[in-house]
Amino acid sequence: MSHPLLVLVLGALAAAAVGVPAWARYAPVSFWFGLGFPLKAIRVRLTWAHVTASCGLAQQRVRWRWTLDAVPIAGTLKRSSVVLAPGRRMRRVAVPDPPGLGFMGPNRMGWSVRVKLRDGQVPDNYARAAEQLAHAWRVHAVRVIATAPGRVWLLATRTDPLTDVRVVPQAAELLTVRVGMLETGQPWVIDFRTVPHWLNAGATQSGKSNLANAVIAGLAPQPVALAGFDLKGGVEFTPYTARLSALATTRAESCRLLDDLTRIVTARMDLCRAYGARDIWRLREALRPVPVVVLVDEVAELFLIADKTEKDQVARIATGLLRVAQLGRAFGVYLIICGQRIGSDLGPGVTALRAKLSGRVCHRVNDPETATMTLGDLDRPRSKLLAQSRRLLQVSRSSPELTALGIAPGRFWLPTLKPSTPPLRTRT
Repeated sequence: MSHPLLVLVLGALAAAAVGVPAWARYAPVSFWFGLGFPLKAIRVRLTWAHVTASCGLAQQRVRWRWTLDAVPIAGTLKRSSVVLAPGRRMRRVAVPDPPGLGFMGPNRMGWSVRVKLRDGQVPDNYARAAEQLAHAWRVHAVRVIATAPGRVWLLATRTDPLTDVRVVPQAAELLTVRVGMLETGQPWVIDFRTVPHWLNAGATQSGKSNLANAVIAGLAPQPVALAGFDLKGGVEFTPYTARLSALATTRAESCRLLDDLTRIVTARMDLCRAYGARDIWRLREALRPVPVVVLVDEVAELFLIADKTEKDQVARIATGLLRVAQLGRAFGVYLIICGQRIGSDLGPGVTALRAKLSGRVCHRVNDPETATMTLGDLDRPRSKLLAQSRRLLQVSRSSPELTALGIAPGRFWLPTLKPSTPPLRTRT
C-alpha cells in the first residue's frame, strides 16, 4: 500500500472513530435511522433462528440435510485404534424452524416487526419470552401486541423513554386530555367519551394528585364544567376554585352537591327523552348541555363512619355516587375517584361503585391486595403480576412519578404541576 493511500485510510478510520460517537451524541435520531437501525436489523435477522430456539419459540422440524459421517478406511481394523475418514450422505435430521419474521419498521423509539405464529402457539408464548428477546437484542424492552389470529407485533424500545420527559398536559378534542407519557414513548391520553369513569388508586405521595391536577389543567381551556369533592379541608382543589363550578369540602356539602348532580342527570334524561335521543351527544349542538367532570379526592373520607349520626349521610352519598356512575355516561357526567384503598372495608356501596369505573390507574401501593383490588376484576393475571413485582409496586424516591397503569400495562410518567388559576370558568 502506497504511503498516500495509507494516510488516507488512517485518516478515514480516525474520522470515523471521532465522528460516529459525536453523531450518536448530538444527533441521536438521525444516527438511529441512518446507522443504528440498519445494524440492529442485520443483527436481528442473523440471530433470529437461534434466539427463538433459545427462547422456546422455534419448533423442531424434520428436514433432509447433507451430513458428515465417519466411515472406516478400507483395510484391517484394529480394536485399539480405528482410522476413520469423513463421508457425506443425505439424511432426515431435526432442525429448529423459527417463526416467520416480517418487515422491520423503524421509529424514533426503536422498531416494530410482525411475526407469524407457528402451529400451536399463542401470543402469551411471546409475552413470556419478551424479556429474553430484549436481552438478546440489547434493547430496553420488548412488548407483544396481538392484532390478528396467527399474527403478533413485537415492539422493541431502545431506551427507557421515561428517563427524561418534559410534557405539559394538553387538550385536543372535547373531553380528551394528554396527561403524561407511557413507557412505550406514546402519549397517555384520557378520553372521557371512550372511558367515562376512572378509578385512581395509590398510596400517599404516589402521584394521585398529579393525575388529578393534570386532568384539571387539560380540561380547563375546554367548555367543560368541573366539580370537586375534597374532604381534606379543600387543600387539593382550593387553588382551582376560580375554575371549578362547585367544590364540596365537608360531608354536608357533598350531600348537597350529589343531589345537584342527580338533578342534572335527571333533567338531561328528560331532555333526551323529549327529543328522542339516547344520550346528549345525539342532540343538536344548540340543545346539548355542558359536560360535567367530577373529581373525588380521598373517597374514603366520604364513606367512613365515626358515629351513628353519620350513617344516614354516608348512605345518601353512596347512593348518589352510584346513581351518577350508572347514569352519568349517557348524560355527560363523568367521574374520577381517587383513594388509597377502595374496597368493601370502606362500607356498603363501594364495591358496586368500583364496578362502574372502567378506567383503572394503580400507582405505588403498600400491599399486593390493594393492587389486586384495583385491577383484579379487570385482568387478574395483570394484577397478580403487579402484586408480585416489586419493581412495579415500589417506586424509588428519585422517581416517584413512575407508577403502574391498569389499562395499558407498565409504567407511565405524570408531570408535577403547581396549582394555578386557569382563566376560563364554565358553569352548568
